[in-house]
Amino acid sequence: MHILTVFVAIPGFMATIAGCAPLQGFCAGNCALVEDPQFQEIVLRSLALTDKIRISIPDTHKSCIHTETLQLNSSENAYLATMASNIRFPSAPVLKVVSENFTLESSVRQMSEGLQLHRALLNFVSPLLQNQEKVADLMDDIRDLTIQINKMLKMLQAESAVQPTHTPVALQLSGEYEVQVAAHLTLEQLQGFLQDIVRCLRSLVPSFNRS
Repeated sequence: MHILTVFVAIPGFMATIAGCAPLQGFCAGNCALVEDPQFQEIVLRSLALTDKIRISIPDTHKSCIHTETLQLNSSENAYLATMASNIRFPSAPVLKVVSENFTLESSVRQMSEGLQLHRALLNFVSPLLQNQEKVADLMDDIRDLTIQINKMLKMLQAESAVQPTHTPVALQLSGEYEVQVAAHLTLEQLQGFLQDIVRCLRSLVPSFNRS
């Protein structure tokens, strides 16, 4: 049995897609920072990297998942909930709409946590897969995106801000099929999480929100 210790803020199965609306009145004192050219450059760079990762996921999935019943965006994935629970597969943090009760800093922090989670999952599963090359490339891109997201987070945080803490979880894989399911769930969930990141990041770019 293989046991993985990774870190996640919210346990469970599959991310809940909440979406992110334009900031409008909820900058919480960060409106000037968001409009700063340096911040905007990081946002646009992050969007480009996010799109690159999203585009690469189908080919990555095809290269390492040989179980025919495991397909991206399939209605059959709903039946994997029991398996996900059995192997203790963690969900991604939920990216909520920026509001008076949920700050931009919190949203960016959850982007970082979710990316780190998926990279940790891929890092463990990859050695157990027959074809690892595209997974390794995907992990590198996730690392690069996380660096950009953390740059944004650093700009948004006060110097004395406490860094997020995480609860360790164990992913338990007892055979080849469980490995395949874990890899599939990781890529499937990552795909949805990246869609939420795109919505959140686009809400920070003024040219995307003009009527």
